Amino acid sequence: MRALDGRNNVKVYNLSAGKSLPDWVCACVPDGRYILATGTYKPRVKCYEVAALSLKFERCFDSEVIQFEVLSDDYSKQAGRWFRMRIPKFGRDLAYHDPSCDLYIAASGSEIYRLNLHQGRFLNALQTEAVTGINKCAFHPSHYLFVCGTEDGRVEAWDPRSRHRVGTLDCATHIAAENIQLGDFRSVKQLGVTALAYSDALTLGIGTQTGQVLLYDIRSNRPLLVKDHNDGYAIRDLEFHGTSGMAISMSSKVVKIWDKATGEPHTSIESGVNYNDLCVVPESGMLFLATEDTKMQTYFLPSLGAAPKWCSHLDALIEELEEEEAPTQYDDYKFVTEDELKQLGLHDLIGSDMLRAVMHGYYMDLRLYNKARLVANPFDYNKFMKGKVKEKISEANQRGIQKKKLPSINRDLFERLLEDKQEINKKRGKTAETLLKDDRFTSLFASEDFHIDKDSIEYQLINPVLSRMDKKKKKQKLEEDEEERAFLEARGDLDAYESSDDDSIMSDFGDDKEEKEEPKQKQAVKEREAFKPRKRNTEEAKVAPGKKDANQPSSSRNQGLTFKSANTLAELKASRKRLDKLPLSERLGLEDSPGESIKQHSFGSREMNYVVNKAPKFERMRQLQKKHQEERRQIRRSTDKLKGKFRIKEPL
Repeated sequence: MRALDGRNNVKVYNLSAGKSLPDWVCACVPDGRYILATGTYKPRVKCYEVAALSLKFERCFDSEVIQFEVLSDDYSKQAGRWFRMRIPKFGRDLAYHDPSCDLYIAASGSEIYRLNLHQGRFLNALQTEAVTGINKCAFHPSHYLFVCGTEDGRVEAWDPRSRHRVGTLDCATHIAAENIQLGDFRSVKQLGVTALAYSDALTLGIGTQTGQVLLYDIRSNRPLLVKDHNDGYAIRDLEFHGTSGMAISMSSKVVKIWDKATGEPHTSIESGVNYNDLCVVPESGMLFLATEDTKMQTYFLPSLGAAPKWCSHLDALIEELEEEEAPTQYDDYKFVTEDELKQLGLHDLIGSDMLRAVMHGYYMDLRLYNKARLVANPFDYNKFMKGKVKEKISEANQRGIQKKKLPSINRDLFERLLEDKQEINKKRGKTAETLLKDDRFTSLFASEDFHIDKDSIEYQLINPVLSRMDKKKKKQKLEEDEEERAFLEARGDLDAYESSDDDSIMSDFGDDKEEKEEPKQKQAVKEREAFKPRKRNTEEAKVAPGKKDANQPSSSRNQGLTFKSANTLAELKASRKRLDKLPLSERLGLEDSPGESIKQHSFGSREMNYVVNKAPKFERMRQLQKKHQEERRQIRRSTDKLKGKFRIKEPL
């Protein structure tokens, strides 16, 4: 597959690197599953199955194939040579009338021969006004109006039901009206009709020997549009693309695709060989062209339609080709103007082979341009140093202290991501950093459409984990504030903390001023760290003043694990680590509620296992009942020593 430079920047792909096909006539069967192609030397027909992308069968003939017709939806009516017959004149075209099973044959004479395939006999021929012969004939599948084009530039319309001529259209007159001098033609045959095709039920396209395409409304004798190929070659085939509204006209040298409503050109396809026939795959952008070559030319135009179903992988190949940057035609050349040549000192090369004049400038070799630019503009050290200094200054300004701007939308989420971003070694920190840097998520903090309403029921149902995390953070912050307040109270600086007056907190170090003072922040940190164990010991004494010795394990490894609550999260984690190192027996003895266990699952769900303690009243009643049963067992009399049988008196 090779991409071609189509006109008007339309992508055209040549798919002719496949199997070799005959080169004369090609057609696609109505069901789209098979492609038939005929060729010469030796005359033959080949059937290709598109589902398998391979040859189905091949048949050879005794003479060359001028035209063929598919009678059914597939190739099932083809089984070798069924019958052979002769016609009085040399045939040029044929058309099949499905309702009556009549085959209309256009020949070199003025008659149109009719052959009934059901009865197997010839019917009365249609006598036309053609002087020399009839080139083309066609049926419309809706109203079955039969039209035929003659060599003298006329188109005749016939009704197959009555076998009468219903109209005649003189195309030669309209061809002459399009600035074509009749004196340039030696014979009227040069104005003949060479192609016929229906666009819809009322629009008829006619291709002429002069290289023009005329579009007619069958209700009028004046053309709606005249499209000229401007190459002087006859129109060999004409097709209309149903989904895109384009017309495809083919001469022996070029295939042109244009808008059938306005006549504006869409693109064109040219080749080094002559074209013979054209086949458009229905509802797709694929074309088959029979040429004077050993291979059938296959083209795909994405602008006309998608690839056929049996060739759907072609769309993926096209996307890969479009992603690759194709080099332009003049990558090795540089376009320069005359002023640039004077600046480079190369204006003396104008008129030589080193420059190629194009529009308002010249093309020159890129290597020559680079060498001339280095000579004309040597390295400027001062300019280079100024640029480096500017870069350093800009980097220093960027490293300065900048005010952190928080978005007005989803501010809590933004702050949470900033906190997670600081955790560089964790996976969560990397994820948060990616979210903040990615441009695709900027609208999350800028558009009102992405605002998160935390008071909504949907948010509370979907995000219970986030709600619990927020509560934990608030609780942790309150604990830290309480700890800070208790520390300041211990120092006697609570008033200074509430007033936020740093100048009022002063320390008297005595007359010894020669000693080196520590910073206030370091001193405060040391005092706060020293205050934590004192506070923990005080709380332990308040919580369990008399149970400390009873709960103290015998092992020396579990010292420090008897406190009931942790002051900070770090202490809680440290105590948990020490608790995990203890044996199972000691760990069970330290648990507050051995009958309870709480497990946390995903999406905020929890599972709790506990043992129901029986009420004292119920336990007392059970003990009384048990005692009563024991007394009954002691006073009961056994019946094992009794002799005889007991009879029960039956009621009368």
